[in-house]
Amino acid sequence: MSTNVVPFSEALRVRTRRSHGVSAGHGFMHDLVEGRCDVADYATLLGQYAFVYDALECAADRMADHPVAAPFVTSRLTRMPGIRADLEYLVGPDWDELLTPLPATTAYVRRLNEVAATWPGGFVAHHYTRYLGDLTGGHAIGRLLADQFGFETNGVLLWIFDQVADPAAFTDTYRAELDAAPWSDEERERVIAEVELAYRLDAGLLAAVDGMRLPSALADPARAEPALADPA
Repeated sequence: MSTNVVPFSEALRVRTRRSHGVSAGHGFMHDLVEGRCDVADYATLLGQYAFVYDALECAADRMADHPVAAPFVTSRLTRMPGIRADLEYLVGPDWDELLTPLPATTAYVRRLNEVAATWPGGFVAHHYTRYLGDLTGGHAIGRLLADQFGFETNGVLLWIFDQVADPAAFTDTYRAELDAAPWSDEERERVIAEVELAYRLDAGLLAAVDGMRLPSALADPARAEPALADPA
């Protein structure tokens, strides 16, 4: 058993805070929420995230019966139906035929396939990084994008967690599950390291999407915003 006094969920939040900041460097999300991206830029981001969430949610299906990972698996967080609907609305019914993963996206998906579907701690690390970040900051992002682009719900379904009535209570329960996971100190260190890697992979994906934009869109030197909302 672990001898840590600090709850694991708190140690995870504090220890990965710096990595969360590193993921801000490219500035794409800052430009997106500040209104300096167009709908095509946003659709590009969603298209790349479709590969990531598909891999993560396939891993969730495989982990649903695992005694350690199962408490974290819930359809209330599932994002792919919303992403599919958003892309159909933004791109068209053949959106999936038009998508090609960027190299950074491929690297992210490869890591998910390597660890999230085979190692419970790795699954939880990536699940925590993506979904708690989305749940914490997604409502505000979705509202901003809806205002900017004139959306109602179509186009921002990724950010709407209509099955989570109380995000704060959900997050508290999630943290309790993290604290209750029967991990040794060594395993907890592995999970923390994987969360740090997940932030870097997300930063790489967002930087790659950023690099596809016109040079004039990248001129603001003040761009810096976390790629993922802080799960805490």
